[in-house]
Amino acid sequence: MHDDGFTSPSPSPADRPLGVLIGFDDSDHAVLALHYAARAAQRMEAPLTVVTAYTVPTMAYADAALIPSVPAEVARLAAAQAQLEQAREHLRGYPGEVDLRTEHGDAAGVLVRLSAQAQLAVVGARGRGGFLGRMLGSVSSALPAHAHCPTVVVPQQYEISTAAGPERFAPVADDAPVVVGVDLYQPDDSAVRHAAAAAVNRGAPLHLLSVMPRPDAWGQAYMAWLPDPDILEKHRAELETELETLAQSLRTEHAGLAVTSEVVLSDPISPLLRSTTTAQLTVLGTRGRGRVASTLLGSVSQAVLLRAEGPVMVVPTQSPDKGADAAAEQTPPR
Repeated sequence: MHDDGFTSPSPSPADRPLGVLIGFDDSDHAVLALHYAARAAQRMEAPLTVVTAYTVPTMAYADAALIPSVPAEVARLAAAQAQLEQAREHLRGYPGEVDLRTEHGDAAGVLVRLSAQAQLAVVGARGRGGFLGRMLGSVSSALPAHAHCPTVVVPQQYEISTAAGPERFAPVADDAPVVVGVDLYQPDDSAVRHAAAAAVNRGAPLHLLSVMPRPDAWGQAYMAWLPDPDILEKHRAELETELETLAQSLRTEHAGLAVTSEVVLSDPISPLLRSTTTAQLTVLGTRGRGRVASTLLGSVSQAVLLRAEGPVMVVPTQSPDKGADAAAEQTPPR
């Protein structure tokens, strides 16, 4: 299973004091994400911030006043602190800086708020906070959509190192590519720049993947308008030229970076899903074709997260760190 992290040199780490932010609820998925985040923080030489959130139920009284239940608050806080102790145990031997903290509030809201102070946010594919569809946890859906920094969602296929002590969290070389989804119809370079810098940091190749919709998705009216039976291949050639131009600019910007590009005729989801089975990291933007609103996770990105078999990094399209580069951590091949 592949592992990855990223660091942003702009703004400076001092402006992002939480370093790598991980939401932890002691679920199996959270344990995987914790190891992933610890390894990323090691590579980035950044702090690791482990957060457990809790909410306090209210009690209704005859006068309709709603006040927190003090015993319930104490119990919830104690439970959250117990979860952090489990995190501490999982991090035994970790040599880096760790901050374990409890936060009052909804888990997704807490992580989104704290992500403004983090270089990278990490979350398991699902946890104890509910489900979206059949597989993706509510927090792992909300965080990539609204985070103020890139977010990595760690799938259940991720494998924790069996080494002991600090070696358990050490980065491991991986020659698998970094794959980034490029939407040539709605260009945004945030994900591409983060993916390129991640590949440079790993010494890995970068693969630019763009999808040309199948004709049956264009609509009958548009298909009837097509004057040239070879229009599909011509359009595909145009897209390939555009994508290769982008690839060449990345090679120029990052000396020594091996960049390949590919335009596939397909639905937008299947090729990206396939990439998650072999890539050490698949990078997506928060928005894409079929978006419902600018504040929501793009339908393509969301669909990939639901079924991804490898780590997926989601980069905010309107990121406050729009000029930031990324660096990445490696993991052993599956």
